[in-house]
Amino acid sequence: MPCSPGEIGQLFLFEKLAPEQLGRLCAEGRVELFEPGPVYTEGQDATCFYVLLEGTVVLSRRVGEDDVETNRTSQRGVYAGAMQAYVGDRLPQVYTNSMRVTEPSRFFVLPADTFAAVMREWFPMAVHLLEGLFFGAKNSQRTIGQRERLLALGSLSAGLTHELNNPAAAAVRATSTLRERVAKMRHKLAVIAEGPFSRDALAELIEIQERTAERVAKAPSLSPLEASDREDALGDWLADHGIEQGWQLAPTFVQAGLDTEWLEQVAAAVDEEILPGAVGWLNYTVETELLMNEIADSTARVSHLVNAAKQYAQLDRAPYRTVDVHELLDSTLLMLSGKIGPRIQVVKEYDRTVPEVPAYPAELNQVWTNLIDNAVAAVNGAGGEGTLTVRTALHHDRLLVEFRDTGPGIAPEIRERIFDPFFTTKPVGEGTGLGLDISWRIVVNKHHGSLQVESVPGDTRFQVLLPLTATESAPTGPAAAADRAVFADATAETDMTSTSKSDTETDAASKTDATSKTDSTEETV
Repeated sequence: MPCSPGEIGQLFLFEKLAPEQLGRLCAEGRVELFEPGPVYTEGQDATCFYVLLEGTVVLSRRVGEDDVETNRTSQRGVYAGAMQAYVGDRLPQVYTNSMRVTEPSRFFVLPADTFAAVMREWFPMAVHLLEGLFFGAKNSQRTIGQRERLLALGSLSAGLTHELNNPAAAAVRATSTLRERVAKMRHKLAVIAEGPFSRDALAELIEIQERTAERVAKAPSLSPLEASDREDALGDWLADHGIEQGWQLAPTFVQAGLDTEWLEQVAAAVDEEILPGAVGWLNYTVETELLMNEIADSTARVSHLVNAAKQYAQLDRAPYRTVDVHELLDSTLLMLSGKIGPRIQVVKEYDRTVPEVPAYPAELNQVWTNLIDNAVAAVNGAGGEGTLTVRTALHHDRLLVEFRDTGPGIAPEIRERIFDPFFTTKPVGEGTGLGLDISWRIVVNKHHGSLQVESVPGDTRFQVLLPLTATESAPTGPAAAADRAVFADATAETDMTSTSKSDTETDAASKTDATSKTDSTEETV
């Protein structure tokens, strides 16, 4: 269709251009009429810059399997398409959204190469400023993102070291004590051997020792009241049979699951004059078994923590594979247990029937880390006591992983900003403002899922939705904020109780020649 310099000169985008500049645009560009349907598709090579002359356009973004409408407008002069052609090969030149028209619509269409050339020729200073702003923001985001990961790694390392130190120290203490008990047992055995024991009495005593060791392994759990009553009964029995300091032996016997009936069997097997020595010898047997149990528990705890660390870091695992999200969640919760602390109750509402999903498990663990860290910070900010609930379920054809905390909630006025990069409500030095942005990119860009939040005071829920099957086509193109220009009338503020990043991101162009709206990118509250 014919291009009129007078018509395009009336648009806010071109109203300051000279007649010869308008003439060049018309000579190298074109006016094109599109029937209802698609104009271009997200991910295609960005070959043209589009400016609406008349009609109605709809912009959308691909989120998982869905096309999410981000804007709809009929305002003349709004623009979209190859908006960053002036950057050149330093950035993949692809459409970052899809555009369609709902009625016959006319566009002024400028080839991307021509758009880049006139920008550099007519506005060299502006191009330098825009490039500096765009790449500077990306470099800052990359640098801060690396620092965010290092901070998270440092926090996890400190927590893991603390968790490993407890069982390791317990094993060391138990080993040292065990060495003393074995030495005393040898001494006691020598004393018994020198006494007037018959062969049958010694055999009976050794058999009681074996049964004692078996009872230690099967000792029942007693309530504090039951344990106290049994200690009193054993202490009285030992005192009645002339065994000194029986009150010191009673707690050990109770812990091993022994009672007065067992002591009666010992008394029946040996003479009265050697009963104290026999009971002392069996006490060393009990203590030895208890110490070995403590060592076994401690070393098993260390092994469990090491396995959890390997699971969390996904060492020696394929970067992309089918995984059970519950294993990932459990390993992350264990790694963060030191940070969560005893005042926050962790509730797991797992639906174990959900299938495994294809994913990058190490990166999902990073998402869980960021969301759990935010929840813990929220609860701590509300007094330090509360509940963190981790829930999994099927949601239509997706897997839902939800993190719910009882913190103060996210204020409506900042809810739509929490995913913006560098935005944080944490004190200076505690938050970089990239955790939620990184999480959103991992969930949406790499896994083709969605991340959203619902929040009221006392109930904040971050919900991750992951596809159950591998998605063939991945979102392409830069994910930086500057890739998301906004059509003129696109940004109407809404008071919503539920916000997702796809709700806050829109792709198109800005309204005035004075201000071009660029989207930032997102992070943690």
